Amino acid sequence: MKPPNTLFSYISWLSIDVVLGAMAGMLFFSKLLHVPLAWDIYALLGLCVWVIYTADHLLDSRKKVQIDLSPRHQFHARHQKILLLSLALATLLGLSGAIWILGWSRELFWSLFLAGAIAGSMALIRLGGNAGKGLKELSTAVFYVLGIAWIPLLRADALDRDWRVGVFLLVFTLLAFLNLLMLSWMDRRKDELAGFPSAAQLIQPGQLLDWIRRLALLLIIISLTLFIALPSFFRMYSCILLIMVILHFLIFFNKNLSEDQIRSRMEAVFLLPWIVLIF
Repeated sequence: MKPPNTLFSYISWLSIDVVLGAMAGMLFFSKLLHVPLAWDIYALLGLCVWVIYTADHLLDSRKKVQIDLSPRHQFHARHQKILLLSLALATLLGLSGAIWILGWSRELFWSLFLAGAIAGSMALIRLGGNAGKGLKELSTAVFYVLGIAWIPLLRADALDRDWRVGVFLLVFTLLAFLNLLMLSWMDRRKDELAGFPSAAQLIQPGQLLDWIRRLALLLIIISLTLFIALPSFFRMYSCILLIMVILHFLIFFNKNLSEDQIRSRMEAVFLLPWIVLIF
């Protein structure tokens, strides 16, 4: 495996960009729901996201197949011991931090339940064989958005948890699903050889591209409708989602970009919600 040319390679392989994107998503929903959060909640979310993604990449990198693994999986296979140690330490730190920060409260118990559901879902998809095809992207999108919106939803006033927040949750989930479908299409050949379940194994490549276009167009229409129809408070959030969808579409269908460039730029799109810090 060739060493990375830039620091951005390490950031991507170690899922630091995903962690920062998840924290930006939590900020998005905390502002939307009028729930101020301390920095330690964001740090706790970052730890949880890093543990989940690193565990998933380590499991993938241990596949005994004769294929060229992606640079990310090569990195995890080569540094497996140190990453496993880091994973164990991060897990212990996350559990102790959750107890320290959340206390023995309903937030802690429901958060542990959610973590167990995510782990169980990952295990079932891996053990499900053909039955798991197509479910990984959908379940990952659902659990991703639940994870970033979890504490804001639990702490929000009942009056703020109305149907409009539900629509934003749905659009964000579909955006995450769109992102994963795009990644699935790019990784379809290696996933098939390695036996990784994915939507690209369930749908023909041409049909999957059509579904990606349709979903992107649907999300653009919904986000634009929200921007026009909802009160002014919600326009910033609908505008952020609209820009994120458009950027995904433009990046994914840009023929001048390599797959690594497409992947890194689409992950960077999820950093956009940090802009709400200005307001």
